[in-house]
Amino acid sequence: DKDDADRVAAAMSGVQSLSRSLAFFCEDPQMRWRQTLVEFDGGWVFLISAGEGAYLGVSASPDVDMADITFRMQQIVGQLGKALTTPPRENLGVRS
Repeated sequence: DKDDADRVAAAMSGVQSLSRSLAFFCEDPQMRWRQTLVEFDGGWVFLISAGEGAYLGVSASPDVDMADITFRMQQIVGQLGKALTTPPRENLGVRS
């Protein structure tokens, strides 16, 4: 339902934000985040960059072919291209 979708979207946004902020850990602050993989007892969550300001998340069972999932996610991002890109917000908090 909408509440679940909102909660998942917020959580994924937090995960990608944390992942992006860890570039310094790889000793290169200019390094760009590409993907994050989270493992749970019951499966996986894949999160990949899908353009400027956009990402794609997928949940999968524990026995999934991880290479296949990642490959298919990259295909989807390639097919959708700029449609997934979100332009930066401007004038936040400014009233007309």
